[in-house]
Amino acid sequence: MNINKKTISMVIVAALAALLIIMTVTPIGYIPIGPLAITVNMIPVAIGAVILGPSGGAALGLVFGLTAFANAANVLGTPSLVGTALFSVNPFLTAVVCIVPRVLEGLLAGLICKAFNHTPVPKVVNYAITGFSTAFLNTLFFMGTLVICFTPTLRANGWWAEGQNVFAFVAWFVGINAVWEFAFSTVITAIVGFGLYKAGLVVVNAKRKTA
Repeated sequence: MNINKKTISMVIVAALAALLIIMTVTPIGYIPIGPLAITVNMIPVAIGAVILGPSGGAALGLVFGLTAFANAANVLGTPSLVGTALFSVNPFLTAVVCIVPRVLEGLLAGLICKAFNHTPVPKVVNYAITGFSTAFLNTLFFMGTLVICFTPTLRANGWWAEGQNVFAFVAWFVGINAVWEFAFSTVITAIVGFGLYKAGLVVVNAKRKTA
């Protein structure tokens, strides 16, 4: 990978960060359904993980988290019902819920993608796995942090019914939203990631091989 292609890759990651902001202030990033929204903002994070590995994933995860927090604080875009409720109770814990899971998901997605680069798995399959993993980890870490930090708020607002176990609550809360997020992230990351790979812009796999 020569310096020019690496520079282009960095520019693409910066463009993905800008795209995350645009997605937050428009209906593209958050599609409201129920108390939560279908979130597709993890897709730029997954693509960043494909291009630059853990560093790209974590950096874009941080941008994702900051935009999510700004959304909850009613600074960017139209905040969700849940984000507004959390921010009104505890802004600091809201920042933790918004930011920490997203940085971790990007970091781990980058590690997963990088690990599969050293296996015979075809690149397009690797990037599909990376996209799925990013969406899955986003749901897992966000819901886990949400439960840890805001159980009383969830119960007070009637989102977590009395006597409902945590697994039933999470299944109801994310519902069909998570299925759509997994599907979108898997397909789009596979297509875009493979295109960037063919263009020689995937820095974590500098030597292109037949996919």
